[in-house]
Amino acid sequence: MPNSDLLPSLLSKLYENQLALEASVMELSNWVEQRGSAEVAENVRSALHTIDENEEFIKLTLAVLMSPE
Repeated sequence: MPNSDLLPSLLSKLYENQLALEASVMELSNWVEQRGSAEVAENVRSALHTIDENEEFIKLTLAVLMSPE
């Protein structure tokens, strides 16, 4: 298998990891907020917003890369 065939699979796995990390960090921000640090939790959620903004583009690009030519 040529290396170029591995790229879509690699990117897909990296995307899955990114989403898992986002969910984990969101859980931590909720935990922090419950303990009285609402400002810190909001800062974390603001930083995670970038993942949400880029999600659709990443999904569409992965779909194109993984589609047969």
